[in-house]
Amino acid sequence: MANSIYRASMLQSYSQLLFQPCLSNKHCVPKKTNLLCFASSQLNPARSEVSFCTGTHLIPHPNKVERGGEDAFFVSNFKGGVIAVADGVSGWAEQNVDPSLFSKELMANASSLVGDLEVNYDPQILIRKAHAATGSKGSATAIVAMLERNGTMKVASVGDCGLRVIRKGQIIFSTTPQEHYFDCPYQLSSELVGQTYLDAVVSSVELVEGDTIVMGSDGLFDNVFDGEIVSTLAAYSDVVEAAKALANLASNHSLDSRFDSPYTIEARSKGLDVPFWKKFLGMKLTGGKLDDITVIVGQVITSAASPQLT
Repeated sequence: MANSIYRASMLQSYSQLLFQPCLSNKHCVPKKTNLLCFASSQLNPARSEVSFCTGTHLIPHPNKVERGGEDAFFVSNFKGGVIAVADGVSGWAEQNVDPSLFSKELMANASSLVGDLEVNYDPQILIRKAHAATGSKGSATAIVAMLERNGTMKVASVGDCGLRVIRKGQIIFSTTPQEHYFDCPYQLSSELVGQTYLDAVVSSVELVEGDTIVMGSDGLFDNVFDGEIVSTLAAYSDVVEAAKALANLASNHSLDSRFDSPYTIEARSKGLDVPFWKKFLGMKLTGGKLDDITVIVGQVITSAASPQLT
């Protein structure tokens, strides 16, 4: 959850799709779904090219469980697979705007446009067209990854949703958050002052069979260190269980006031800390960050491969 609206001053985070709290799914076989912006990926034994087999898990902010939170995501089986997450900016709630509407509509639009000829399987153009088609008031951070059958993954990101690529127990690629200032990330907005697809960080990564992709909202990366992501993946051979485990780890850390999280470490580096007298007593700012948590774990597989984490 981004905590500030960027208006030339500030906003907050908002995100979630049409998903229920703590929803886990595995997407590697044909399967119908009634969610507009959520299509399961599929394995075709006749194909030798690579594709994603994905598991997903979403845990809403403890105070937003009844509404399902404000994160949104979709998974598509188009070509090698498309995965995306949007995190609504919660600061809009202060203006009586439901922060989830923008992120939900943005992801619904993106899902419906993945095969669009003008998009041309380009995540930056997909963001442009989905953003242009979104009429809800609000803003959201967003990340989209599109896998070609030849193993090339193209990524476009605006804000602080993130992605990691793990190969043989090592992180070989990470996205970098974009912020105006601490807790105010770049964001796609209904307002003219927000960012656009032109502000997206665009990357291309060559993937091979056995690589694992972890995508998530900042609720994951603000609460879980990269080393914990790698060690958690090593403990699971199933993408659904891995996604669930990472989401639960992030949730547990977010509720732990003693945990020295990535979020509080960054906060202290920006000069945000406990009062001086507490510092004098050896105390410091600690704790996780309560937030919506969305995790997508994708395993790169071929038609002959078993969809298990390696």
